Amino acid sequence: MKPKVLLIDDDATLLEFLKEYLQTENLAVLTASNGPEGLRLAYREHPNLVILDVMMPGMDGWEVTARLRELSDVPIILLTGKSSEADKLRGFGLGVDDYVVKPFSFAELFARINAVLARIRPASNPRNLCAIGELILDFDRRELRRGENSISLTPTEYRLLEVLAQNAGKAVAESTLVKAIWGANRHEETVAVRRYIWLLRQKLEEDPANPQYLLTVRGYGYRLESGKKSESLQLD
Repeated sequence: MKPKVLLIDDDATLLEFLKEYLQTENLAVLTASNGPEGLRLAYREHPNLVILDVMMPGMDGWEVTARLRELSDVPIILLTGKSSEADKLRGFGLGVDDYVVKPFSFAELFARINAVLARIRPASNPRNLCAIGELILDFDRRELRRGENSISLTPTEYRLLEVLAQNAGKAVAESTLVKAIWGANRHEETVAVRRYIWLLRQKLEEDPANPQYLLTVRGYGYRLESGKKSESLQLD
């Protein structure tokens, strides 16, 4: 299956030529001419990669990036004429994967695309899993399962559980969770983390009021007590 790339840029000419070029390189390409349209496509089509212009009227690329990060961990490459270190740090702080300064060659961009897609391509075997009681968190498939049944998680719920699972057995500060989920430049209150912890407990715990796995570390944050993480753990 071809990797699916979403291009978001208000420059219609650039969109047209870049779409044609990437299609010849065996990519499936979706296009949007503004931020809101791009967000709708991202939510509906679940692209493997988003290529996003920063300077757009209305909702600019910074805001689109922040909104995308609330929806998913989809890789993002920013296209912009801004080349200052501060702008690059702002982009990386929001969680983008790469930053391409205009003007650029299509060949250079395609090389960057390949590099990002290679980093996110899941390993075929063995699987990267984490046991949480009777539940299995599959990092490669980004899903939580009980036996053969998948448990629905929102992108934010999954990201929160993923960070805790990657630090299983260790206390993770609320401030660390805020940065991991919403980015360093977002100023979400820690009450938002507590709300998502409550929602996750409804899905993980037999008795959410007396959690056995998703534990509160008073005055600090949270700790996930789980089975041993194992790259060789297999699903039936």
